[in-house]
Amino acid sequence: MKGVQKNVLHLIPSFHQGGSEQQAVQLVKLLQADGSYRVHAACLEREGVLLSEIEKAGVADIPEFRLNSFYDANMIRQLRRCSKFIRDNKIEIVQAHDFYTNIFGMVAASMARVPVRIAAKRETGMRSSTQMFVERRAFGLSHAVVANAERVKSYLIESGVPRRKISVIYNGIDSARMVGTSNDRAAELRKLGLSADGSMRFVTIVANLRSRVKNHRMFLRAAADMKSRVRNVGFIIAGEGDLIDETKALAAELGLSDRTYFLGRCTNVDDLLSISDICCLTSESEGFSNSILEYMAAGKPVVATDVGGAAETIIENETGFLVASNDHEAFAGRLAELLNDHVKAAEMGRRGREVAEAKFSLNARLTKTLELYRSQLESSSQS
Repeated sequence: MKGVQKNVLHLIPSFHQGGSEQQAVQLVKLLQADGSYRVHAACLEREGVLLSEIEKAGVADIPEFRLNSFYDANMIRQLRRCSKFIRDNKIEIVQAHDFYTNIFGMVAASMARVPVRIAAKRETGMRSSTQMFVERRAFGLSHAVVANAERVKSYLIESGVPRRKISVIYNGIDSARMVGTSNDRAAELRKLGLSADGSMRFVTIVANLRSRVKNHRMFLRAAADMKSRVRNVGFIIAGEGDLIDETKALAAELGLSDRTYFLGRCTNVDDLLSISDICCLTSESEGFSNSILEYMAAGKPVVATDVGGAAETIIENETGFLVASNDHEAFAGRLAELLNDHVKAAEMGRRGREVAEAKFSLNARLTKTLELYRSQLESSSQS
C-alpha cells in the first residue's frame, strides 16, 4: 500500500472498441495494477467487448448513466445519480475520456464538489459549433484537460483553453502484445480469409467504418493507382461500421474487388499486422492514432496522412511517410516506394518499433498520469 488510497473515478463512454474506449480501459487497468489509488469506473453505455477486460482487472460494480440527450429530464436524473455515486464513494478525482463524458462528467463532478476534475481532448475539429461551445463550458468546469498530442494542445489553446490547464499525455502501447502469435504465414492467411499466394503482399488499414473522417475513399483511390505500379499486392480493410457497404461499392467501382479484403472487426490485430507489409492511416482529422502506435509496435512501416498527432509519432523517412490529406496520388507513390524497396521498408519497421517502445510505453503513460494526479491534488489542497 502506497499511503492512504484516494478514490478516482474514470467515466468511460462505452466498452466498444473505439480509440477513446481502448485507452480509457487501458489506463484503468494500469492504475488498478499500480495500486496507488482505489479505482472506480462508470459509463454512459454498459456494452462492448472491452467490459470483460475491465472486470477481469478487478474493477467491478460499474454503474451506467445512459443518456438520450443533454437537454432532457433524463439528463438531470442521471446527473443526480452520478453525483450521488461520487459522494457515496468519496471520489476525489474524476477523469473523463471523450466529448460526451467530458460534458456529463464535469457537470456531475462539479455538483458533487469533487476537488480534482480532469477532462480530455483526443481530436482536432470533428465537432459542430454548438458542440464546441458546450465542450468549452465543460473545460471551464475542469481543473485539467489531458490532450493526447501536442497538436491537440495547440488546438485547445487556440480555442481558448488556458495553457496552464493542459497536460499532454501520449497514448500508451503494449509492444509485447503486438507480436503475432503464429509463425505459419500461410495458416494465418487462411484463417483471415486472405490469398495464400506466397508472393502476395498486403497493405493494411485498421480504422472503423463508422465515420467518414477515416477517409477510406482515399485509401481505395491510392490502391487503384497502385495497380499499374506494383504487382501482387492486396489491400486489407479491418474495421466495422455503417459505411462498409458503400466502401465495398467504391472498391468495385475502382476495379479492386478481387484484391480488396474487408475483414470487419478484427479481434487479433497483432496476427493481422504480422502478415501485413505496410500499414496505413488516411484520416482527414485525428487526435493521436492508436492504429499508428500498433503498426509501429508491430514493426511495420507506416504511410499516414499528416493530421493530428501523426507527425509526433512518425519520424519522416525514418519510421514511415507523411502525406497531405486526400492526396491519394502521393500516398500511392509512397506505398509503391516501400513495396519496391524491401530493405528500406524493413528498416523503417525496425526503427518504428524502437520508437514505440521508448516513447509510447505503458509505463510512460502511467507515470505521467500519476504526476498529474499528484500535482492536481496538491493544488486543490492549497486552494
